[in-house]
Amino acid sequence: MAVREAATSRGSKLPNLNLATSSQSAESAHHSSVFAMELTTSDARLVDLRERLGRVMDLRAAANVLEWDQETYMPDGAAEARAAQIATVRSLAHEHFTTDEIGRLLEDLEPEVEELDPISTEAALVRIVRRDYDKARKLPTSLVARFAEAVSRAKQAWKRARAEDDFPHFEPHLRSLIDLNVEKAEALGYEEHIYDALLDEYEPGMKTALVKQIFDDLRQDLVPIVEEIAGRPQVDDRILHQNFDPDLQWNFGMEILKDFRYDFTRGRQDLSAHPFTTSFSISDVRITTRITPDFLPSALFGTMHEAGHALYEQGIDPELERTPLADGASLGIHESQSRLWENLVGRSRPFWQRYYPRLQSIFPKQLGAVPLDAFYRAINKVEPGFIRVEADEVTYNLHIMLRFELEMELIERRLDTSDLPAVWRQRMQEYLGIQPRNDADGVLQDIHWSLGAFGYFPTYALGNLMSTQIFEQAGRDLGDLDEAIAEGNFGELLAWLREHIHRYGRKLDALDLLERATSQGLSASSWLAYVRRKYDQIYPPGS
Repeated sequence: MAVREAATSRGSKLPNLNLATSSQSAESAHHSSVFAMELTTSDARLVDLRERLGRVMDLRAAANVLEWDQETYMPDGAAEARAAQIATVRSLAHEHFTTDEIGRLLEDLEPEVEELDPISTEAALVRIVRRDYDKARKLPTSLVARFAEAVSRAKQAWKRARAEDDFPHFEPHLRSLIDLNVEKAEALGYEEHIYDALLDEYEPGMKTALVKQIFDDLRQDLVPIVEEIAGRPQVDDRILHQNFDPDLQWNFGMEILKDFRYDFTRGRQDLSAHPFTTSFSISDVRITTRITPDFLPSALFGTMHEAGHALYEQGIDPELERTPLADGASLGIHESQSRLWENLVGRSRPFWQRYYPRLQSIFPKQLGAVPLDAFYRAINKVEPGFIRVEADEVTYNLHIMLRFELEMELIERRLDTSDLPAVWRQRMQEYLGIQPRNDADGVLQDIHWSLGAFGYFPTYALGNLMSTQIFEQAGRDLGDLDEAIAEGNFGELLAWLREHIHRYGRKLDALDLLERATSQGLSASSWLAYVRRKYDQIYPPGS
């Protein structure tokens, strides 16, 4: 399942590009026909390749639909049948993609596209499909089927285990998925570390050693910041822990989605156990949220987060439809978009200058007498917590570092699944100074391992770093973003993102895309400067 969650994607402005059009499917068909007409007769093989890839993408989309339904509306009793259905469709997609015919087409086309611009659709398609094809050929169809079936069962087991705080119910499924991930990594191959093969699935080209170095460097600056804030007078956020009607929370979130220009003619929002975004095509990108009646930020910022993922997918160039290029460059880039809308926009003071009066009118009893400054400070409170998706901006990356370490140890077989709850509690104490009250708030809180998604978690921290670099560049190009946000005008920011990030899809790898958009390499300095600047105002030194 292509999940991007709060939990799986570029100057001149592109006015109103895909902001709210209902004709994108027609545009996609038009682009495809133009693409075909412009080819020479000798390039008919490129048309053949796209047609074959289109059928593969259709099968993958069908599997995504089955999985979306599994998370939203499917009755629990259908779990076994659905597992078999998904395994069948995933296997068919794998078989169609790894045919000798596609291999021969790639071999024929590679010399012909060598002289083209690397980010032309033709050159990028052949290059990226070759990379995907070589990896996929290393995976037996039987492994793909077993993996899909195991994930389908594990998701249902995880939902029950989390609801009932019953880790032993989920543990056999987790053990099986670790075995399958190790088998997958060995089949794909690696040079330095077994985790590299898994990380590359979500962040192409990234190495475990580099992530470890980035995290080690970030930790050196981050831990003192957390300690400094802890030593200052704390923010009172009790106003957020009241009874907020779920229907009214939903309605307010829908208003924000519309103002962000999430296109409801090409998407929808539903409820799920864990917020996520999934895409069936550029013209069908769906999100979910989770509403907590007694904690306002959960659904509010979960909706904003998923909106960032969905806006990315809706903004991919229609010419890339039904090809493997119609996806995010990496999950780090994807996360940069969700964190940008959730934090840099949604948790900013200018945003709430615009929207707080509206929120007060919806919840007058809870917030009517609460000043804007008190609300703004409350939603940005820094406090170690158990739940990653509800963590503040400052401590969030510590949650990621913990999961990254545990994943490596599980894949390396240095940590047994039966010991995981106890080790989780120990590491939470070391990293954040707290221990979860139960496994539902600890090792069972995230959906990722039930999806077999090992290698995913590091992308969240990488996306945090990228988000500030991208947002600051947009500000340099567009002018005062604070003023636009305070006016509820998100169109220019979205158009900039569409031009510099979204439209490229997978044509560029993450670091190349970041360099192209910002003229910078990946760095933590922008994010650290943002955190210091923002939180020195919320927690003034010497106060």
